[in-house]
Order: sequence, then C-alpha cells, then structure tokens
Amino acid sequence: MAKIGTDLNSFILEEERKYPNATGSLSRALVAIESATKVIASHVRMAGLVDVLGKAGKTNVQGEEVQKLDELANRLMVEYLSQCGEFFALASEELEEPIFPEEGKNGKYVIAFDPLDGSSNIDVNVSIGTIFSIHRRVNSDVSDFLQEGYKQVAAGYVIYGSSTMFVLSTGNGVNGFTLDPSVGMYLLSHPNIKIPEKGKIYSINESNDKKWIDKGLKDYIESLKEEGYTSRYIGSMVADVHRTLIKGGMFAYPADSKSKNGKLRLLYEAAPMAFLTVQAQGVATTGKEDILNVKPTDIHQRVPVFLGGKYEMEKLKQVLING
Repeated sequence: MAKIGTDLNSFILEEERKYPNATGSLSRALVAIESATKVIASHVRMAGLVDVLGKAGKTNVQGEEVQKLDELANRLMVEYLSQCGEFFALASEELEEPIFPEEGKNGKYVIAFDPLDGSSNIDVNVSIGTIFSIHRRVNSDVSDFLQEGYKQVAAGYVIYGSSTMFVLSTGNGVNGFTLDPSVGMYLLSHPNIKIPEKGKIYSINESNDKKWIDKGLKDYIESLKEEGYTSRYIGSMVADVHRTLIKGGMFAYPADSKSKNGKLRLLYEAAPMAFLTVQAQGVATTGKEDILNVKPTDIHQRVPVFLGGKYEMEKLKQVLING
C-alpha cells in the first residue's frame, strides 16, 4: 500500500508496475487529467477576483444555463485530454457530440467527463468538481461510449473545496489525493477509502418529495429519520457524494414527475460515481438495477441514482424495491 504523502504521479506509476504488460498509456491519460484539473483549480481559487463568474449567456446541450467557468473548464479539459494523445474520443456533458482529436487517432481509451459539476453553485462559493469516466476503445466510433459502467478502467473526480482533492479508482479500491499548492502536487491523503457500512446522514432534495414517482421513497426517508439520521444536501453532486464516501450514509437523486428518467447523466455522473462507490465497498443502484449494469443507449442518457453504504442500500431495497 502506498504511503501517506505519496504524490499522484508516483502512485500511478506504482500501480502500473503491477501489470507486466502495461504500456503506460493509462498512466499518461491520468496525468493529463491531473494537469487539466490543476489549472482548473487555480481558476476556481481566483474566481472572485477575475471575470470567470456569472452566466455565459447561452445554454448547453442539456438545456441548462452555461456559466463562464463551465466554458473555461470544458475548454481546458478538451485541450489537455486531446493533446495527450491517449484518448481516441472525448465526450463532455457540455457538448452535443463527442470529439475525436487528431492526436488521439491511435489512442486506446475514450473518456466521458463533466468538466464542472455543480456549476450553479459557483457564484456562492460552494464546492464544485470535475468528474470523469474512462473506457477502453473497442469499436472506434461513438458506440465506445455506450459500454456498461462495470467496464470502466478508471473513474474519479476532483473536488474544488476548502482543499482540492483528486479521488481515483482504477479498479483496485479508491484513493484520495489532496493538492499541495506550495509544491503543485496531489499527495495521498486518504488511502483506501471505504464507505462505512452504516452512516448517519442522508442526502436528497426533499423539497421534491411530492413529485417523486415512487411513493415508497417517502417511507424510506421517514424510516431513516426515525433512526436518527441527519439531512445534508449541498446540491453539488461531487460534494454530496464525496461526503458520503468519507462519512457514509446515502445520496439520492430519484426520478420525479418532471424528470421521469432521473436528472443525473449516466456517462458523466452516475456511472463514474457508482464505480467509485462500489470500489469503496458501497452499493449504487437506479432503484431497479445496479447502475454499473446499465447499458447506455445515448451519450446523454439520464438515470435515477441511489448510492451509499450497505446498510442504507439494503434498507432501500426492502422499503423501495420490495415494498
């Protein structure tokens, strides 16, 4: 096991050595993500001092208002990931169609990413983040993005909060690295993250409870309250999930009468967060099936999301699915 304080680059190389046939391609891909998010982090820290706050005056493919920092983060991710040459294709939550960079024509991987999750919270200085999901290149076309989540070779997020953290899994558990701005490196601070089997926090937007499609969900939430659970909902998925990974409990964004298929995007949010949750020994479900088993039919597909510790998810199964 890597020691506390190990830098991310060294950690990635050490993981690579475990695979004698590794070519270094995935390592270089992860380093490109690392570099892009460091630059994004520097802009986030300066957001109140330079002109990157506020709306950009346009909507994205999801029909959502684009923030200036959204545009900047997306441009940086596309630039760094394209130039590294390891990605055959890039799919961004902000873009209608994937990008096939010339530099990546021989790349082994495709990546889907949300360049700046929680961007509606930018103006009020709430934690935001970058989420990514990496699959192997299989068919050399857009169908490479339509693979189940369990086939991910790596997934992670970077949370820009009181500190900047890079949380990563390559299928061998979950590790968190905190950015030390004095040396410009991500250093291992949270090795082998595991979700507590039983937590004390539930995270869901209860103001939507009258719109929830599955009425059993209200009974589930009430049962958690009766056990003494506390409600914590930030409204920035990366922040809510990060807390859930560290402290346990459950996070949910269910389907409702307005978003009948759920609101969170499968490729850019649900699948990578589910991968991390399962790697941290938790459970991730749509309420009907494991998120990692869902085969996408569209790159902007949405799904309901429930993830958390084993206790909370088993209770969910009993109350919601079997109820």
